Amino acid sequence: MKQFLSPGIRAMILSALAFSVMSALVKLAGERLSSVQITMVRGIVTLALSWWAVKRAGISPWGNDRKWLVMRGLLGFVGLHCYYFAVTRLPLADATVIQLTNPLMVAVAAAIFLHEPLRRSDLAGIALGLGGVVLVSRPTFLFGGDERALDPVALAVAVLGAIVAASVYVVVRKLRATEHPLVVVLQFPMLTVPLTLPLVIPVWQWPTPFEWLVLLGVGVFTQIGQVKMTEALHLEPAARATAVSYVQILFAVIFGVVLFRETPTAWTLAGATSIAIGTAIVARPRAT
Repeated sequence: MKQFLSPGIRAMILSALAFSVMSALVKLAGERLSSVQITMVRGIVTLALSWWAVKRAGISPWGNDRKWLVMRGLLGFVGLHCYYFAVTRLPLADATVIQLTNPLMVAVAAAIFLHEPLRRSDLAGIALGLGGVVLVSRPTFLFGGDERALDPVALAVAVLGAIVAASVYVVVRKLRATEHPLVVVLQFPMLTVPLTLPLVIPVWQWPTPFEWLVLLGVGVFTQIGQVKMTEALHLEPAARATAVSYVQILFAVIFGVVLFRETPTAWTLAGATSIAIGTAIVARPRAT
């Protein structure tokens, strides 16, 4: 009997869960620390974990296709900083909705550059997932309720971040033929740490012991999320795998109820249902 969830889809769901925990920890740390500083500490932790994992596996950390590995690292660096900048300048709902448009961009990019076919049901599932994200987040530029205009610079950076994030997924998918997933994961912190150093020096604040623990958690859960995401993209077509990342919104709803005692609204429940249906459609194995 064929399993409903393939190994690649399961890996992407675990990745979404890890990134949801990471986001909660980032929000906690960001109450006092700069997002650039959080990025730097996260990079150091993930660099240490990734280097250890690669060496433990007996793999060369330099990989085979240096050009595309460097591209993966550079895109990850740019995308992360764009996303954090947008989150600090835009309402969180707006920044989140814009960032989570990247699966649609992945679908287009993968079809063009990787020649990965899309089923009609995949398109329907992606549309349902994106619609659910909009319902959950209810961005002010669509639903109103806030007279404050969006910062046009931050809005442009948010869109750039979503495009770059989609490009990362496509590059990771391309590297599956030549690179071990652990080597691909290593490239992000390997470039992020030295490139972020000049940015973090002027804004550095020494973390408290509790903040160090939170920052360590950011790095650990980032590592888990990156490894599982890379594993998923090695096993599944890029558009299908990234569409499942919509399930991250479901985890956010659960964390809000359990950890912060937030009662979900009717909009949230409707959006979560749409995301769940869309994810189930996209996650269906292809007929063989």
